[in-house]
Amino acid sequence: MSQAANNEALEKRYLELCRDAKDNGYNINPDKNFTAGLVEGLLINAGRYGYESCPCRLSRGDKQSDLDIICPCDYRDDDLNEFGACFCGLYVSDDIALKNLPAPVVPERRPPSDERSNKSPSAVRADGLSYPVYRCKVCGYLCARNNPPEKCPICKAGKDRFEIFLR
Repeated sequence: MSQAANNEALEKRYLELCRDAKDNGYNINPDKNFTAGLVEGLLINAGRYGYESCPCRLSRGDKQSDLDIICPCDYRDDDLNEFGACFCGLYVSDDIALKNLPAPVVPERRPPSDERSNKSPSAVRADGLSYPVYRCKVCGYLCARNNPPEKCPICKAGKDRFEIFLR
């Protein structure tokens, strides 16, 4: 691929990520040079593996084994809630985005591969759910995760407008 085509693909994917993030209540890191490197890594991994695995983690090259690190990864929301950025720094909190702050260093949350491949039955609760289900009190949006989103992807209500729907 020529440099011009590569730059065009990079810019196109960057704009798609920004639009998708905004539409769903997230922020892409405002440091465009930093973010361009991450987007380039996503595109490289998409070409290499057929899916956009996180550019900051080692992929096994097997989609089933890497489902948890396909961007946006399973760990993004917990990282954002706890640290203000995801592991690779592609997604950042409102505060970091508005103040144009650097993304903090986020420790790896992904369990080692042997723990992922041998998920214990205790990871699934008696009701069959792995996570609590949160409900937006404004529009009724439901999501199953450890914590409610910062903003509802449907109506943009803040996380304080969510309630636990199922435990």
